[in-house]
Amino acid sequence: MRRIRRKQPRSPEQLNKRKESKAKKHHQSPTTPPERDEGEEETEAGGDTGEKRNHLKGNILILELGAQASQKLQKGIHIITVRMPTNGSNRPLKLQFGLINHEHRYLTAEAFGFKVNASAPSLKRKQVWTLEQDSQESQVVYLRSHLGRYLATDKDGKVTCETEDRNTDCRFLIAAQSDGRWALQSEPYLRFFGGSRDYLSCFAQVITEAELWAVHLALHPQANLLSVARKRYAHLSPDDGEIAVDRNIPWGVAALLTLVYLDGKYRLKTCDSRYLGNDGKLSAESGRGTGYTLELKCGKLAFKDCEGKYLSPMGPTGTLRSGRCSKPGKDELFDLEESHPQVVLIAANGKYVSIRQGVSISANQEEETDLETFQMEIDKESRKCLFRTNEGKYWALVAHGGIQTTATERSANSMFVVEWMGRRVALRASNGKYICTKKNGQLAAVSDSVGEDEKLVLKLINRPMLILRGEVGFICHHKNSNTLDANRSVYDIFTLHFSDGAYHIQGVGGRFWYVNSSGLVCSDGETPEDFSFEFLEHGRIAIRGKNGKYLRGQGGMLKGDGVTPENSSLWEY
Repeated sequence: MRRIRRKQPRSPEQLNKRKESKAKKHHQSPTTPPERDEGEEETEAGGDTGEKRNHLKGNILILELGAQASQKLQKGIHIITVRMPTNGSNRPLKLQFGLINHEHRYLTAEAFGFKVNASAPSLKRKQVWTLEQDSQESQVVYLRSHLGRYLATDKDGKVTCETEDRNTDCRFLIAAQSDGRWALQSEPYLRFFGGSRDYLSCFAQVITEAELWAVHLALHPQANLLSVARKRYAHLSPDDGEIAVDRNIPWGVAALLTLVYLDGKYRLKTCDSRYLGNDGKLSAESGRGTGYTLELKCGKLAFKDCEGKYLSPMGPTGTLRSGRCSKPGKDELFDLEESHPQVVLIAANGKYVSIRQGVSISANQEEETDLETFQMEIDKESRKCLFRTNEGKYWALVAHGGIQTTATERSANSMFVVEWMGRRVALRASNGKYICTKKNGQLAAVSDSVGEDEKLVLKLINRPMLILRGEVGFICHHKNSNTLDANRSVYDIFTLHFSDGAYHIQGVGGRFWYVNSSGLVCSDGETPEDFSFEFLEHGRIAIRGKNGKYLRGQGGMLKGDGVTPENSSLWEY
């Protein structure tokens, strides 16, 4: 027979030791209850209303409802703990936005007198605000203007934006409403910020329409989308006609998504110009089911559809569609990450540069696949370029000038100087030698000068749709002429065509860009004109016309007369 041992009751000393052991395991004191799993609810008796909390692991999201929360905000308001994005292999995008009041006007920071108003009808540089989180109290945030000054209020509700350093008057709490709008509450004085035009104050005790602000993201709209819960990237799955969230790295043109802002809603547009519906299907036309309210939770994004449900990855492949949740949990949260340029290189022998054969890099392939695609990462300080493979390895200079994909971290040997030569480029390694293509196709940094064997064709593959933003705004068609504006708060999407090391830029109606005799860039060309791209800075490119001059923004117009690539000639893409 099987003998059954009965558990002996534990003594009080043993119970205390067990509690202490559990507390150490969870980094908590013995009297602190352990963390609950995502989405688990806890109800406590505490007065007539009680208290109800919804916890997400790692303090990603804290919602407080009931008696205790009403001491901070009026009953029913969500208190958001804002955390900056930390997941993913690429750099998360800085959280910048415009705030739109109930009169559809943007909160503006003026340079003269550092005054603030809500008078601007569109989002430009003066209407862009950056969200910063307090390092000690995560629920407290600061709003920094484009001038580097902080929004602040005193005890009488007077609003200013002139201090360069954070202080008590700059501390705010964000109260997110069910429609995605924010109410900003002064943390020391517990009053709400609002108003219209030049009459802004932070003295309201309750939230009305005048204290609500819609959030318009000011970042470049093309990015990679990372699921916080799955730690996987979204990409177009053309065979299945859906967006799947199952990639370890955002590779190739399929991983590029465009956020289209229209009538206060955001649309997710794939690289083949289709919109994501809340049923998970892709369609060529935008409709009610393709519009989403963008909510910010702890520095993460949630997409709420027209039915009040949230996008989340579903099933084994992570099909992106709306689920049943009416409140965003960890499964419904996403990071937007910058999309680095990804390129293919064609050597002088007409073959694609590839890692198909192993760690050595050779130009010996006839077709273009992930193994022939490399991610260009521009170092911010040196402006040198690193080339990363789809396995996360970097090109590196090794003995005897060889080039191999053996580096796992950035170093001097993994950085290359790119020399731009119109339709061709040359790469110079850290040994001062140029990379050339040997007769067997292998690449080696052994040349002292640039000849035909040292020239490469560089083709950008993950920007079929081109959106350009300069220092004062986006490039957009002029309303009443064939020229292009370079200072708009809205953008036009242009189509990019590659042509033997150069690019043709196509606009509305199938017409092409060209530079006219006056140096203005026009958009009604019947035949394509060559432009060359130069990846000069992290996240920004310079564009040259066939006249050898750089495209630049001047007086709100796009001109093709820049001699050197200055700030006015550099474009986020």
